[in-house]
Order: sequence, then structure tokens, then C-alpha cells
Amino acid sequence: MKGKKIKITISIAAIIFLTIFGIKTAADNEDKTFLSVATASTGGTYYPIGVGMANIWSYELKNKKIQASGQSSAGSIENIELLREGEAHLAILQGLISSQAYAGDDGFAGKPYKDLRTVAMLWPNVEHFVLMDNAIETGNISDIDGTRFSVGPQASGTEQSTVVMMQGLELTKANISPEYLGYNDTVSAMRDGRLDGGSLPAGIPISAITDMFASNVKASILEVTDEQLEKINAVSNSWYPYTIPGGTYPRVEEDIQTIAQPNLLSTTKDIDEETIYTLTKTLYENLDKMYEVHNSAKEITLETALDGVTVPLHAGAYKYFKEVGLEIPEELIPPEAK
Repeated sequence: MKGKKIKITISIAAIIFLTIFGIKTAADNEDKTFLSVATASTGGTYYPIGVGMANIWSYELKNKKIQASGQSSAGSIENIELLREGEAHLAILQGLISSQAYAGDDGFAGKPYKDLRTVAMLWPNVEHFVLMDNAIETGNISDIDGTRFSVGPQASGTEQSTVVMMQGLELTKANISPEYLGYNDTVSAMRDGRLDGGSLPAGIPISAITDMFASNVKASILEVTDEQLEKINAVSNSWYPYTIPGGTYPRVEEDIQTIAQPNLLSTTKDIDEETIYTLTKTLYENLDKMYEVHNSAKEITLETALDGVTVPLHAGAYKYFKEVGLEIPEELIPPEAK
């Protein structure tokens, strides 16, 4: 009998505790603003940067009762849908996908996402077209014509952006012998003589290309001319000039003129101005903490916050950038602020 009484006493105590704890938790959460940041797969760069950013916001904005979290996803295309359906409040997007979604181009044909807004450019996705030296004629990306060339894994962002750039050169896959390889496999195939080159966009330095030069593969990174950039942007206005500094890769002492597209922090116009203003301000006032999150995060600066941006800013980000004195192009001023 005593044993039964003890069990009953414990059960009642547990119920009382859980009830009080539940009431307290509900009270604590009552005034909180919960925000989710859509990223990409856990093995990439978007996920750790998105999670790191969310953690910084949650820590720095505790007094404002803002709690943010990063969520994994299939990447930029799914992130657009998560924003559109209200299943994410912010998202990291490839610049090309952001432009296409806003305009209703390509895969978004017939359903332009005019509520999409940009918070800032985070870090650049730098285009690296690599080609064996014996196939190089001009030294720029037009040299891929007629080569055995990897455009990236099928259905990847790399393939999609490479095909768009080729369109700007008036090339299609019919002009090359296309392969669909990842970065390390591309370099390996070049080393073995099975491939002439490939497209390998990412933040610098790219480990596969570092390995390519370190292992003495006779290949180079092709340059992009101003005229080629203009023609590529006529297809999709998503790129801007980028210089890979000499010394970034082994035995490459000269600067390389290429292009990059932005990786963007984006949101929807439905998120209130004050929230996005606070998040933007907090991000740029805590860049030292962001730089500890991931090597690519070191490219996040106030000076480059608008580089390559084509979709209008959110009103909150616009307010912050005006405060700190950034010159904001007319086309990036949010319609809500005009």
C-alpha cells in the first residue's frame, strides 16, 4: 500500500510541476517573435551560415524577444516556395534564382514572385571556368567552345547558371561535349585526360582548384571580359565583375578577372519593417561573430551589401542602409517606400 501511495504522490507532483512549467513556458513565449531562415542541405555552405546568423540574432536580440533558427532545405528553388507559402521568414538564395523568381522567368514562368525582397548580399559565388592549357586560345570563357566540358551535376545550381552564361556567349550544350560532374571529379577527369575543363563556382579559394594547381594539372582559370559580362547579364542580370587576387591559388601570382553572382539574404514584403531593420542592423554590427561561423562569411561586408542585387530591398533593410550612408540605386528602392 505504501508503495502505491508513493507512486500516486510522485504522479501528482509531476502533474503539478508540468502544469506550472507549461504555464511558465507559455508565458515566456507569449511575446516572442519566432523567425526561420531557409538555407540548403546540411553539407553545404548555406546551412552553417544561416544557422550561425540565426544564433547570433537569437543571442543579441534576447531583450527584444526575437528567436531565430536555421532550417535545412533543398536550396534556392525550394526556398522561394517556402517564403511564398509562409513556411520561412527569411532565406538564402542564389542571385540567379532570386532574379528569375521575381521576374517570373524560366522555372518561375507564369508565377512571378513580386513580394520577394532582398535584405543584403552576403558572399559572392565566384565563377571559375577552368580549362586545360592545350585547349586555351584567347584565355577567356569563349574557349570552352568545342571542348569536353563539365557543366556541373545534373539539375544543380551550377548547371543552371553555367547554361545561362553559355547562352550569353551564344553557346549551348550542343557546342560542347557536356559532362555532369562534381568539383573533385571534374579535376580528377582533367588530370586523367578524360576532360578538357569544367565550371566550378563557389567562394574562394575552392579546394578542388587549389588541388588542381597544387598537383600540377596543366590548366588555367579563364577570364571573363566586360563585353561577355554584358551579354550574360542581358540573359539574366545576376552577375558583377570580380577579381580573384593573385596568390589565391598555388603558383598563380596574377589577378584573374572573372565574374560572380551574389548569395543573398532574402525575405518577403509581408515581414514588418522594424523586424527586418533590427535584423539587418544586428547582422552588420556583429560581423566579428559572423566571421567565426564559416570562412565564406568573412566576405560579408557593409561595403558589398548591394553588390549584384537586382530584386528591391525590404523596407527595413532600406532604412538601415540609408542610415549608414550607402548609395542605393533607384531600382532597389522598395515599392513600399516610394
